[in-house]
Amino acid sequence: MAAPRMILQNDFNLALREPDGRAWITFKCTGQESVHSHLRATGLSETGPVVTGSDGFSVQQLGDRSISVIYENDDTCMTRHFIAPAATYTSIHNQRKSIHCLDVSPGGLGVSTDTQGLLKVWETQSGDVRRQLDGHFGDVYTCRFFPSGVVILTGGADMQLKVWSAETGQCATTMKGHLAGILDTAIVDRGRNIVSCGRDGTARLWDCGSQQCLGTIETGGGNVNCCALQSVCDDINLGSPVIAASDKEVGTQDKLLALGCDGRALQGYGLHSRTKVFDLDCHDAVNTCAFISEMCLVCGTQDGHITVTDIRNVRVPLKEWKESRNAILSMCPYKGGFFTSTGDGSCFYVNKNHDTILELCGSDCDPVYRTVTDGRFIYTGCRDSNIRKYSLKDISDCVISTT
Repeated sequence: MAAPRMILQNDFNLALREPDGRAWITFKCTGQESVHSHLRATGLSETGPVVTGSDGFSVQQLGDRSISVIYENDDTCMTRHFIAPAATYTSIHNQRKSIHCLDVSPGGLGVSTDTQGLLKVWETQSGDVRRQLDGHFGDVYTCRFFPSGVVILTGGADMQLKVWSAETGQCATTMKGHLAGILDTAIVDRGRNIVSCGRDGTARLWDCGSQQCLGTIETGGGNVNCCALQSVCDDINLGSPVIAASDKEVGTQDKLLALGCDGRALQGYGLHSRTKVFDLDCHDAVNTCAFISEMCLVCGTQDGHITVTDIRNVRVPLKEWKESRNAILSMCPYKGGFFTSTGDGSCFYVNKNHDTILELCGSDCDPVYRTVTDGRFIYTGCRDSNIRKYSLKDISDCVISTT
């Protein structure tokens, strides 16, 4: 059964500050008739607009960029917190091009790529573009910062991995070996080794210094859409290598590599041993996966299912449910839970108890392809070409003030 949800007008924060402003709101639950209503600005107080609801909706709290709404009927009592962007960057990418991927560094830089194949480095504070990285041919599907925050790793349809200086825009290294487009990457520790996966059904371990592929994992599951890497404790048997590892392989011994495959599977491998640790059957193609703790892994599928599992016993999920929001497209770990985005423009937070408590507004039904954080803000990349920036302080204040 699909999870119940509350949907609020994407620009509610602007609409409710107009005289007699209104913002539409909907409650949806499988097996019940949807309830459509409005929140209304009915006056002013010393702290701002007074907003009221009807048809079972009531406003619990209102901030500059946030609102908390309760919906109650005979069978349901649900609270949702909605957060508007602190900033929307509309000019980093062409307005007719979707954003494939983005990442941000705590040092104040962002990197993103679009369906025109353009790769941009920009300032997270202002959205000002610093430089364009030229060198890939065709679409660039993945971009991420190394832990230093001044080096960038990218991969794309041209089957190449590239390492760039964010400061100069120069490409320092190119790695070749995939037989089809590269869809995702992960960085081992500080980045001497990296992992890539792609449409050739493989994941590959690389040494950046020598541009050498140190090992290949064949999944047998079609496209490998996503990967995630985590250090795990000795309780998890990661297997033993069949052949001795290269001396260029550094920091892989305790790493578990999770791979999400088109073949309806989430697979886990010991990165050092290349040995399969688990193989979890999923409802559909796995689009995204992330470790939300040392032992907890979450994945999302093309048909909208989310599965949270303990890697010590993946066949008995901690929680599994279906969202009525279209495909699950990205996941970003945060405080024991995760933000996730979907194909209908939703972006929401699931806490460590696996409850959905908060929604990020802004996209008007356009898919949100990526969600990342620099520790102070959440950033999203959308099909409408906009990069939206949400304050984690707004999120924390909204949740704390209503608990």
